[in-house]
Amino acid sequence: MSFSLISRSKPKHRAADKVAELKQKLKDQQAETVSAFGQLIGAADTIAILQQQLADVRAKQAEAEQVVVCLDADLRERTEERDQALADVAALRAQLAPYLAADANANAITVPAAERDTTAFEDQATAPIDVRNLQARFTAGPVVSLHHSPQAADPTHIPAPAA
Repeated sequence: MSFSLISRSKPKHRAADKVAELKQKLKDQQAETVSAFGQLIGAADTIAILQQQLADVRAKQAEAEQVVVCLDADLRERTEERDQALADVAALRAQLAPYLAADANANAITVPAAERDTTAFEDQATAPIDVRNLQARFTAGPVVSLHHSPQAADPTHIPAPAA
């Protein structure tokens, strides 16, 4: 038998190759472990930060609840004071009503609305004006200038209607 007749298409697995492969797997697993450890440390830091933020939020919530309780107590107190003040005002109005009525009666305006004081010179009443309807005025004839007539001295003169 000749050695040339035996052909090997694949090399046989040698122990050195297996050792190299295992070393490579070990390095890959170590890199993954380091990466996972880094992620673990990052997650632990994130958890610590979130826990601190949660504690801050809870402290602020407790403070806000205390403020709300105080404001509610103040609101209830102010509401009671307002209700008491409204009751006092109603009682005082009931007591004051007769005095207000007496004052209104004592200081009532008694001058009729149609009359006015005309004692001042510039507020003298004028003479009544004769007012006729338009048809009667137009049947009186054309308007004539009275500047040169004897009736010009009398401003209340109106010509007689035409018969």
